[in-house]
Amino acid sequence: MAAKLQDYKDSLERSLNDKGKPWTKYFETAEQKTGVNRVYIFVGMVAFTGLYLVFGFGAELICNSIGFVYPAYMSMKALESPQKDDDTKWLTYWVVYACFSVVEYFSDFIVGWFPLYWLIKCIFVIWCYLPTDFNGSLIIYNRIIRPYYQKHHNRIDDIANSASRLVADAVRKDN
Repeated sequence: MAAKLQDYKDSLERSLNDKGKPWTKYFETAEQKTGVNRVYIFVGMVAFTGLYLVFGFGAELICNSIGFVYPAYMSMKALESPQKDDDTKWLTYWVVYACFSVVEYFSDFIVGWFPLYWLIKCIFVIWCYLPTDFNGSLIIYNRIIRPYYQKHHNRIDDIANSASRLVADAVRKDN
């Protein structure tokens, strides 16, 4: 267990010191000004954010920002890169995020009664974009969304085409 924790700490330290990452300069500045190791600064920020998501005002905004800002930035970087794999990864994330948002809309009344909801959702969206083999969006897409899509895509396509024709007809009649 201790060896596994040390592996996580070493991996986190490599990531926080990676000059190619946008956050490195901020952690470097914070480390220089405080004299505290950037790993501990990061852990403190995570702990504070977790507590804020449970007890703070505006937890929904913080959680949704965590689920949107970093993935949006990485999606733009993926679009600008020549590789296709990163595009697929981030498109998969957005499909899962959209499906989750639709489900969440219908369970909105539960959110007010569940004090840990924003913390759990935040952990969920981070798991969905983790750069590991245990990436949540890939697991959810491959196990739930993709089989459903494959089973029903012809019917969904027919409905989408019918709706498209109705809109095109309505636009032509207005002109």
